[in-house]
Amino acid sequence: MYRRPLQSAVKSIFNVTASRGAYGKVLEEGCFAQASVAYHLTRVAPPSLTPCRTLHSTSQLLHVKQTAQHTEEEVGAFTKLIEAMGFTGSLKYNKWKIKIAALRMYTCCVERVNYDEFSDKCSLPDTLNSWFLVAQLHVWMCLVRMRQEGREGKYMCRYVVHSMWEDVEQRSKIMGIDALQRKEATRAMTETFYAAIFGYDEGILSDDSVLAAALWRNLFNCQCEDPKQLELMVEYVRKQMQFIDALDGDDLLLTGEVKWRPLVEENAQSILKVTTPTYNDAGL
Repeated sequence: MYRRPLQSAVKSIFNVTASRGAYGKVLEEGCFAQASVAYHLTRVAPPSLTPCRTLHSTSQLLHVKQTAQHTEEEVGAFTKLIEAMGFTGSLKYNKWKIKIAALRMYTCCVERVNYDEFSDKCSLPDTLNSWFLVAQLHVWMCLVRMRQEGREGKYMCRYVVHSMWEDVEQRSKIMGIDALQRKEATRAMTETFYAAIFGYDEGILSDDSVLAAALWRNLFNCQCEDPKQLELMVEYVRKQMQFIDALDGDDLLLTGEVKWRPLVEENAQSILKVTTPTYNDAGL
């Protein structure tokens, strides 16, 4: 399923002068209510079925100011000035090393994910859009992790997202989509991506029902009728976030290496820290 490697990202990643941006569309409140009802059905299981995992719920919805925040690095007035103008000041690591690590991280999001398993377990159609929805979920998890690494992490996030759009463009060309349709599809995917970012951010800071609603809207396109599939994806996102949170930030900035837990495993709570990646004196 659309696994051809990106050939042009390395050539263009150093020539980026502006990042893409778009605003997510306003989603109807009814989607949240329907997804919440569907997800809560998993708590009522017939006696003949295996009981579902315990639903994590809370009456208090957290916002960013109530969660642990990364201590911002103190920068001088000149650095603040040039960054306000759209440039990036000096960083702890060389910028081109971070760009390469960002491309590697994005590659991990598309090459180390079993899309056939997602298509089978979540009943997703075998299309470019389904590939994009699964890829953007993993890209979002990487962005959440790297935003904890201060200015270097935010700089890396820009190029992870840039690599994603370069890959989408390349894959659509390979599929033979004409320029006009490709432009319209890219615009729709951009709106979907930034709307999903807002929804997933709210879900990860809230209880399982809010996260399930975000997944139902963005991953399943409001078409999931099986609450077991929502439960599976909520569990997957929770364990995956726990797993990558344990990875060393400096290693991620220098290597971009991310390994993913399988979608279905015997013991979903067996989250083990992966072996520390190795790199040479040049940070590669």
